Amino acid sequence: MNFIKGLYAKAINNVEAMKNDERGSQTLEWLGIAAVIVIIVGIISNAFDDSLGDTVKEKFEEFIDNIGG
Repeated sequence: MNFIKGLYAKAINNVEAMKNDERGSQTLEWLGIAAVIVIIVGIISNAFDDSLGDTVKEKFEEFIDNIGG
């Protein structure tokens, strides 16, 4: 009977440890936020014509060129 009580106690301790282990939860939250941003940008880019995409591309190219010197 003591053996069964010991196994029960170990199982309860392991379940409590897993329940309290929140490592990686913040990473998942950030990934969720990033996914929402990517979806929103995709929807916006599809909603407008190609001229908006070209304008954004030109601005990024100018920004990158200014970084280099």
